[in-house]
Amino acid sequence: MRIRRVVTTRAGGVSASPYDSFNLGDHVGDDPARVATNRRRLAHDLKLSDDHVVWMEQVHGRTVTVVDGPRTGAAEATDVLVTAEPGVAVAVLTADCVPVLLADPAAGIVSAVHAGRVGARIGVVPTALQAMKDLGARVDRVEVLLGPAVCGKCYEVPPAMQADVEKHLPGSASKTRSGTSGLDLRAGLWEQLAAIGVAKIGIDPRCTAEDRSLFSHRREGTTGRLAALTWVERT
Repeated sequence: MRIRRVVTTRAGGVSASPYDSFNLGDHVGDDPARVATNRRRLAHDLKLSDDHVVWMEQVHGRTVTVVDGPRTGAAEATDVLVTAEPGVAVAVLTADCVPVLLADPAAGIVSAVHAGRVGARIGVVPTALQAMKDLGARVDRVEVLLGPAVCGKCYEVPPAMQADVEKHLPGSASKTRSGTSGLDLRAGLWEQLAAIGVAKIGIDPRCTAEDRSLFSHRREGTTGRLAALTWVERT
């Protein structure tokens, strides 16, 4: 089965500053009509119906929603979407957190995960993998993309917070460019996935705080959200 993965940038939409222009987040203060237009444009460009792109109401937790078909409303209070439905894309919104896209091509099962500091710390990615396994996926076949996120050189946190996250997500501690304590969540997630047995892990190296073609809450405060989506293409 062919797995599709797409990560958007901030270009190509209709939203005005500070959401310019391809903001896909409907919870950040942007004009709802413009967000809806951007989402319709995304679905059209991907050759999907609007209700075949499934969004979630992200809450920095590890709740899983299994998507069993098209839907118009966002999945409530969840940070993991999993589906085995061909042609149904699952989407995650970010502006510094790590968007994680997982797939077992042989089983035709995909997942989109919102892995911010809190979610990564409490094991949102292993939870997503377990949900995929429950549907028939196998860890040794799973492929993962860790999407654009704030990098360890830009993500400064207090030393106590760094130590706490490192305790739960080994490999995530970093130093910023100024030598202060930081976090590299993608590095920690890579180590976590490898320890579980996932062999195919790709990393989009772009840093949201550095790359102005991407949205970054840390850089700008009020801003939009990019989307990372994955789906099993219909044959």
